[in-house]
Amino acid sequence: MNVLAIFQQIGMPEILIILAVALFLFGAKRLPEIGKSLGKGIREFKTGVKGLGDDVREGMEDDAEPQRTKAKESSDG
Repeated sequence: MNVLAIFQQIGMPEILIILAVALFLFGAKRLPEIGKSLGKGIREFKTGVKGLGDDVREGMEDDAEPQRTKAKESSDG
């Protein structure tokens, strides 16, 4: 079963039910705090993933550099 297919079937009534349950469970004062914390967490996750991608890219460039040097030496010699 495709997990994304489940999310494609969520409409406005389902979203309203989810929001009503969240409001009931956490209360009106707590929801903005939860949203703010969730937003910060997502932002930090994106920054971490971007930093990881940059590290991998730099590592690949560092690995490619010795190969270029070896190729240049063998063509010179």
